[in-house]
Amino acid sequence: MKKKAAGVTIVILALIALYVLANSLYTVGQKQYAVVKYFGKIVAIESTPGLKFKAPFVESVQKISSAIQIYDIPSSDVITKDKKSMIADNYILWQVTDPTKFVQTLNASSSAATDRISVAVYNATKNTISSLTQEEVIEARGETLSSMIMEDANSDTASYGVVILQAQIKALDLPDDNKEAVYERMISERNNIAAAYTAEGEAEAKKIRNETDKQVAIMEATAEKEAAVLEAEGEASYMSILQSAYNTEEKAEFYNYTRSLDALKTSLSKGDKTLILDKDSELVQILYGR
Repeated sequence: MKKKAAGVTIVILALIALYVLANSLYTVGQKQYAVVKYFGKIVAIESTPGLKFKAPFVESVQKISSAIQIYDIPSSDVITKDKKSMIADNYILWQVTDPTKFVQTLNASSSAATDRISVAVYNATKNTISSLTQEEVIEARGETLSSMIMEDANSDTASYGVVILQAQIKALDLPDDNKEAVYERMISERNNIAAAYTAEGEAEAKKIRNETDKQVAIMEATAEKEAAVLEAEGEASYMSILQSAYNTEEKAEFYNYTRSLDALKTSLSKGDKTLILDKDSELVQILYGR
C-alpha cells in the first residue's frame, strides 16, 4: 500500500514538474519578437530565434511579428491646392521596430496598427496633395509624391513603435466628369510653353546670326583693307625696284627692247603669223635695226 502511494506521489510530482517546465519554456520564431511580462509589466524583449526560459506562472510571453506587412488602403477622394478633386488609391508596407511601444500603445494588435497607419497615410496623402496644384501632383506622381507622403505619415506613427517602409500610390486618377477637360487644358498649357520656348530660341538664334554676320562683315572689311595696303605696298616696292633697275638711259633702252621682244613673241604665238606694224613702232626699229 505504501509502495502504491509512493508511486502515485512520484507520478504527481513528475506531472507537476512537467507542468512547471512547460510554463518555463517558450520559443521565438524567425521574424518574431517575444515580449516577456512580469505581472503585466514588460521585463524583456527577445528577438533571437530559439528556445527561451522564463519564470513560470509569474511571467507571460506575448509574441509579435517583426516581418514586413502590407496593407491596402481603400481609395479615397482628395482635393488639390487649386480645389480640384482627385482619387488616390494607396498601399503601405509597414513593420514593427519597437515592440515595447507597440505593446504599450496598441496592445500588439495588428488590426489596431493598420487602422492607425491607414489613418496616418490618408491624412498625409490629403495634406500633401492639398499643398500642391493638380498639375504639380501629376508631375510629382511616383517616387517623389510617395516620399513626401511617407515622410509625413511616419511622423505620426513613430509613437506606436512601427515604421512605414513604403506608402505607394498605386493609382492616382481624376474623376470621370472632369478628366477630359483637365487633359485638354494641360495639353494646351504644354503647347503654349513649347511655343514660348520655340519663340525664345528663334529670337536668340536670330541674335546670334546677326552678331555673327556683323563680325564676318568686320573681318572681311579688315581683310580687304589689309589686302589693299599690302597690294599698294607691293606696287610701290615693285615700282621702286624697276626705278632702281632702269635708272640710266642704257638700262631704260634695254628694258624697252626686252618688252618689245616679249610683245612680238606674244603676237607671233597666235594662229595668224601676219604682223602689221607702224613704221615708227619700237618693233620696226628692232627688226630693221633703226
